[in-house]
Amino acid sequence: FVPGVVELARKNKVFVAGDDFKSGQTKMKSVLVDFLVSAGIKPVSIVSYNHLGNNDGKNLSAPSQFRSKEISKSNVVDDMVASNQILFEQDEHPDHCVVIKYVPYVADSKRAMDEYTSEIFMGGKNTIVMHNTCEDSLLATPLIYDLVILAELCERISIQREGSTWERFHSVLSLLSYMLKAPLVPGGAPVVNALFTQ
Repeated sequence: FVPGVVELARKNKVFVAGDDFKSGQTKMKSVLVDFLVSAGIKPVSIVSYNHLGNNDGKNLSAPSQFRSKEISKSNVVDDMVASNQILFEQDEHPDHCVVIKYVPYVADSKRAMDEYTSEIFMGGKNTIVMHNTCEDSLLATPLIYDLVILAELCERISIQREGSTWERFHSVLSLLSYMLKAPLVPGGAPVVNALFTQ
């Protein structure tokens, strides 16, 4: 995120939350990986394939735009993996591949296919495969409403610590990170993508 945007938000006393709505496939990923890791099942490979034909798909056909999306989709599992130091060593992560293709014919009907391969008891492997077809804009629109409503509600709230004056929430409103793949948090705070923790 551009540091100047955060500074501008502080100066103007408005909220920023992060980038890239977490709607279909990524929300499922934040639930499933959190469940697997919490259950002591080690995901070793996560492969996500998407194709869609709306403007989002068209924009993502540009390499620089795709790279940004690939990073935000891939980073969504980092805090979940780091939460279990029995399964994962320091800096160890599952292989994680994200593919997004523009297919104009399917329009707003986004197709997502995911494969999660995990190590299980006695060296065994378990693979979960999911297919999801959804209207991309119809998944995102309620999130936009929720984001605006929650931000507006938080605008009305002031808090007071014992012995201090009333103050409003920090401009980086991490409460809204629940809805985003690339959440912003105030400096020094951990980034959390695990849906249950959020």
